[in-house]
Amino acid sequence: MRDKLFEVVEDPISVDSLIKKVEDRNAGAITTFIGTVREITGKKKTIYLEYQAYKPMAEKMLAQIGKEINERWPDTKVAITHRIGSLDISAIAVVIAVSSPHRKPAYQANEYAIERIKQIVPIWKKEQWEDGEAWIGDQKENVPYPTGKPEIKDEDND
Repeated sequence: MRDKLFEVVEDPISVDSLIKKVEDRNAGAITTFIGTVREITGKKKTIYLEYQAYKPMAEKMLAQIGKEINERWPDTKVAITHRIGSLDISAIAVVIAVSSPHRKPAYQANEYAIERIKQIVPIWKKEQWEDGEAWIGDQKENVPYPTGKPEIKDEDND
């Protein structure tokens, strides 16, 4: 069975495994983006983050991002893995690997991928601070969940 290019996982992410997924004899560049859990956000000290996702839809949307990238930069190969669960400081939360014949499209596609993840992928995070916790909402942090985690409704059984 071929490795999945777009997935949501609970175990630590291997950067090397994503690079292997996009290696190509015609690629002159492979870029990676590694998103990690930072300790200080604003003036608050984070103890850990908890990510949750509607996994089937999240993987479907990651694949859509891959399709968008392939349409915009035709010679690229893309792999994206996002981790869910409780992540400690410095843990890897997301890895994006992009290969292309030349470096500029690889950089552009990689930046495009992380911005689109934050826009459309149903992954939510809760920040645990020294003095409390809060669901931040969507990854662009513009849809708060003041009463707790988001409600996931499976309307079409995807």
